[in-house]
Amino acid sequence: MFLAAPGVLAARPARVEPPAAYGAIPAARQLAWHELETTAFLHFTVNTFTDKEWGYGDEDPNLFQPAAFDADAIVSALAAAGMRGVILTCKHHDGFCLWPTKTTNHSVRSSSWRGGKGDVVRDLAGAARRHGLQFGVYLSPWDRHSALYGTPEYIKIYREQLTELLTGYGPIFEVWHDGANGGDGFYGGAREKRLIDKRTYYDWPKTWELVRRLQPEAVIFSDVGPDVRWVGNEQGIAGDPCWAAYDPVGADGGAASPGDVRERESPAGHRHGAKWLPAECDVSIRPGWFWHERENDRVKTAAQLVDLYYQSVGRGANLLLNVPPNRHGLLAAEDQASLRSFGEYRRSTFGKNLAAHARAWASQVRGNDRAYGAGNLVDGRSDTCWAVDDGVLAAEATIDFGRALTFRVIRMREAIRFGQRIDRVAVDRWNGGAWVQLAAATAIGARRLIRIERPVAAQRLRLRVTEASASPALSEFAVFAEPGDAVR
Repeated sequence: MFLAAPGVLAARPARVEPPAAYGAIPAARQLAWHELETTAFLHFTVNTFTDKEWGYGDEDPNLFQPAAFDADAIVSALAAAGMRGVILTCKHHDGFCLWPTKTTNHSVRSSSWRGGKGDVVRDLAGAARRHGLQFGVYLSPWDRHSALYGTPEYIKIYREQLTELLTGYGPIFEVWHDGANGGDGFYGGAREKRLIDKRTYYDWPKTWELVRRLQPEAVIFSDVGPDVRWVGNEQGIAGDPCWAAYDPVGADGGAASPGDVRERESPAGHRHGAKWLPAECDVSIRPGWFWHERENDRVKTAAQLVDLYYQSVGRGANLLLNVPPNRHGLLAAEDQASLRSFGEYRRSTFGKNLAAHARAWASQVRGNDRAYGAGNLVDGRSDTCWAVDDGVLAAEATIDFGRALTFRVIRMREAIRFGQRIDRVAVDRWNGGAWVQLAAATAIGARRLIRIERPVAAQRLRLRVTEASASPALSEFAVFAEPGDAVR
């Protein structure tokens, strides 16, 4: 076995090929999505004013009166929490559209709010750009207002609405579809129950082709992707492990579709699935998805948000946190307080990587080439990696800080452009006379966060890949200290 001395690599060949991709690999738009880590959801519509979660579809547009609506105030609070994107419920199941669509009168155009000239989508898309967040759209497939729901004509209208959103509001980073499909509704006055075949009615492949054409860099979310999958619960918690690969199956074992998937398999995914379909963990900061005054004393605390961060982002998924505006058109003070403390924790904890530019060496380096050396684990770059020779499925890297440092959080990232290759890892601490295992994990993927039970001091750590399906390729090993007054 090649064992390079600290900071020294043997002579390297002129050129060493990178690892061949293993299994499913992410597209460029998925790689960009992984980098976001945390995004926000804004559930906001007439339900905010009727105190409902699901509107029936017969609501008077004039009910929508957010007199103090301030998109910049909303987005700035999200940015302070570390959110890197925001998705708006442009149309929920009630069918009320938050932009002046040409497809229906059931929209802000028919509300006296701002004299019928208001456009919530425009304002929030603009605020997101000003504050450095990406903007996404949710367009409910179900429409309890439309008289045409359940007929082929509605699908044309749905795609017209989607076209308006994808062509009139700048770059879109995510298009979000849920699985609520059919049931009781107003339906233009019919006031009846309409059920559809959710496997065929929407002809999702054609709709997704439309998204690809109009916003090719946007990821598409649903129970079945095709880019990002639902994690299978609304608690914001990924499986442990949570594999990025996933082959969705319908509840009956047949073909899957939005609203028809074997949900029990979604949290963990499939270790050797054929599709790169990473999980998104959606959860609301409140018990409900829309703002309700009665829930003002039930807002998740900063400590709860931190725990959710480690159980979602820390397992390779992304966290989508819903923060619903209130009837004034602002985020409630209680919600903002939790967001502010959550953001402060993240900045104070992850603002300084204690392992940055530490000395690092490895038991094996791909082709003895410095381009794949262990120093890439601590260089702060995502485009480099420590990699080993093909066929090497167990390897270790040692990181020496030069002095004892106290930390509590370990972060690792695979070079996922080559696929998810690593099955298990362990981290050891040198106690001055021997290596002692400190932590272990199954699955790394886009990122793995290990929050140790209490702070620990060490000068030297050892990362051991104990099991892999292909030769390991890791882009980062980082450690962080929590602030002294960290939320608990």
